[in-house]
Amino acid sequence: MAEKKEKVQVDYEKRILIDEDKITDNPQNLPYAHTVGSAIIFPEDKDRIKTTAMSAMVEQTNVQMKQIYDQMELLISQANSLKERVTISEDIYGSEMGFKPITGHTYHLYEKDDGIKVLSMIGPNEWARGCKYNSYLATARLMGDHTWDVVNKKEE
Repeated sequence: MAEKKEKVQVDYEKRILIDEDKITDNPQNLPYAHTVGSAIIFPEDKDRIKTTAMSAMVEQTNVQMKQIYDQMELLISQANSLKERVTISEDIYGSEMGFKPITGHTYHLYEKDDGIKVLSMIGPNEWARGCKYNSYLATARLMGDHTWDVVNKKEE
């Protein structure tokens, strides 16, 4: 039982002719997949790449600008605090003192009816028969560098 193999003849007339402009010797250089099993190749969207890079750059610079702004606010706050310490220190050293202030202790600044400032060891809530001065100005603690740290200040 020998089977006969049929010879298949190729019909060269029915072959599809391929345009020579669509043939390449280096298919790896094509900007698209050249066979069914090739990896999918997407062309780069250059405008999208630029837009993404620009948005990342803008976001990063905004973060850095906010950090600088926060640092500036902190410096302004520190400068205002220092200015307040200097003002209170000048007021205290220009006031009447019946004692020598000791470093690290807390004292209270008052103003008399005639505008003269007085430094006292008695706080505004410690007076037995009410405060004898016209107004309370501030409570401050004498620092080691002989400036005064404002603990409490009368609201303006």
